[in-house]
Amino acid sequence: MPGHFEPLPGGGAAVALDEVEISIIRSLAVQLLELIGPGPGEDVSGDPLAELFAEGPSEPPSDPVLKRLFPDAYSSPGVEAGSPEQAEEQRAYSSEFRRFTENDLRAGKRENALVVIHSLDALVAVGDGGAVLKLTPEESKRWLNSLNDLRLAIGSRLDVVDEEDTNLLYRLPDEDPRKPMVMAYLWLGGLQETLVETLM
Repeated sequence: MPGHFEPLPGGGAAVALDEVEISIIRSLAVQLLELIGPGPGEDVSGDPLAELFAEGPSEPPSDPVLKRLFPDAYSSPGVEAGSPEQAEEQRAYSSEFRRFTENDLRAGKRENALVVIHSLDALVAVGDGGAVLKLTPEESKRWLNSLNDLRLAIGSRLDVVDEEDTNLLYRLPDEDPRKPMVMAYLWLGGLQETLVETLM
C-alpha cells in the first residue's frame, strides 16, 4: 500500500502516507483553496436564494492557473475558430456559460479540497509518523477530483500542455529550481493513477 491507493472491502480506497507526504498534500490543498477563493460576485452570506440566483464572472480569470481550472467552454487554446465572427460567437457563448456555471464549479472545487484537508487532519499516526488514509467511495471521488485540480495547477505553473511536456520533466536536472514542483507533480500523478485504478 505505501505510495499507492488500494481498494477497501465494500468500496473506497486506502493509502499509507508518511508525515512529509501528508504535509505536502495538505499544504497544496490549502494553497488551492486560497487560489480558488470565492468567485467574483459570488454570494457567501449563506442565503440559499441569493446563491441560487448569483451570477458568476463573464470573463476568464487572468491567473493562468485559474484559466486552466476554469477554461472557456466553447473555445480551445491554439485552435483557430475560423472567421472573426465565429471567434466572437465562441467568446460570447463562453462568457454566457461561465456566468452561470463558474460559481458552482468553484464551490465544487473548494468542497473537494476541503475533503482532502479534513481527511488528512483526521488521520491518526501509526509508527514512524505515518498513517493509513481510508476513504469512503464518496471521499475517494472528491480526492480524485482534487488531485486532478492540484496537477492542473502545478502543470500550469510548469507550462505542461501535453504528454511530451510531461516526458521532458523526467529529464530535468536536479539543480533546476522547478525540480521540487516537478517531483510533486509526478508523485501526485502516480497517486491519481492508482486511485483511478482502485475506483474502476
